[in-house]
Amino acid sequence: MASRLVLVIGDLFIPDRAPFKKLLSPGKIGQILCLGNLTDKETYEFLRQIAPDLQIVKGNFDVEAPNLALSKVVTHGSLRIGFTHGHTVIPPGDADSLLITARHMDVDVLLWGGTHKFEAYELEGKFFVNPGSATGAFSTAWSPDGEEPIPSFCLMDVQGEVLVLYVYQLKTDANGVENVGVEKVSFRRSSNQGIS
Repeated sequence: MASRLVLVIGDLFIPDRAPFKKLLSPGKIGQILCLGNLTDKETYEFLRQIAPDLQIVKGNFDVEAPNLALSKVVTHGSLRIGFTHGHTVIPPGDADSLLITARHMDVDVLLWGGTHKFEAYELEGKFFVNPGSATGAFSTAWSPDGEEPIPSFCLMDVQGEVLVLYVYQLKTDANGVENVGVEKVSFRRSSNQGIS
């Protein structure tokens, strides 16, 4: 089965502070899953140019888009991937609450936003990913020791039961020089998953 790259992005808020625009070019990405807080039409149009298959869920600041769904499910390979902004998950970013959400949506992978901080982990055979904020926007939920949010997004490559996640983060060194770092994380759905 042929794979296609899926861009996972969210919590954009500040479109003129989008450090990754040069990395995102049309023709390479097959689908975009936007986890909300797109907040302006120009960013929407930019994402549509990258990939015409743009799936968006409503974030808590997407007030001018009342008809957006709070969550959606897509299928890639044999994986069901659910995505939501995360503002409906209480408490925000809580692993048990996210596991309940994933079970309710009947998905193998749950993508969520809202915390503006990248996370990826497995729990009870499911894979959880928060791509962070693509612009490094501040969040009231963010404050581990006064750290600044790190701009980030993810690309997913799904082949059958395997998902390879590429995490792009804009990091600043001690001299103030910015560099894009890329990390790779893999998830394989267990073969007994989905069997009752």
